Amino acid sequence: MSLAVDRYELGPVGTNCYVVRASRDAREAVVIDPGADAPQLRLDLARLGVSLAAILITHCHYDHIGAVADLADATGVPVYVPVGEEQILANADSIYGAFGIRVRPYGSASTIDAGDDLAIADITFETIAVPGHSPGHVAYHVDGRLFSGDVLFAGGVGRVDLPGGDWETLLASIRGLVDRFAPETVVYPGHGAATTLGDELRLNPFLTELRV
Repeated sequence: MSLAVDRYELGPVGTNCYVVRASRDAREAVVIDPGADAPQLRLDLARLGVSLAAILITHCHYDHIGAVADLADATGVPVYVPVGEEQILANADSIYGAFGIRVRPYGSASTIDAGDDLAIADITFETIAVPGHSPGHVAYHVDGRLFSGDVLFAGGVGRVDLPGGDWETLLASIRGLVDRFAPETVVYPGHGAATTLGDELRLNPFLTELRV
């Protein structure tokens, strides 16, 4: 599959949002982790000449869901949220408002669980449980590409000092990805540049335990 992936850095911490199409000629797209700037995202989709088919969420930290409600309401597309994190999305205003962060809640999302396959816009997304950064965190795999959220970065890993974070769980999740997918699998992380599983296994200073 000649998957087309466009990356946008959104919001105050530069969270990656991905617009994914089956090919550069495809007229439908899936958006993963729209963290902010819904109006700009809609303009970008229009510039690409595509319509939105669905919104996928890897986890419900505020910087990954900030534009979900506005984008979903404006387009009418389905939203898929990991099982166990749907109440965070539905109550985002009260949860994050306590920290002075405003996130519009969205209570109409469908839940998705590990092992579920989503066939949308001529793309089949395989859902993989990768807890550790957050309890319900998932990654989405498509034909040698892995949308990892905040589990694994180029040269880094997701922080575990937030509620529900756990280092051993995170490491086990990354070990599962390394064991399951080929080294050349491209990783599209929640922050920063793309990388590969093989490069991270060889070079990432946080994965020393996996190289032993």
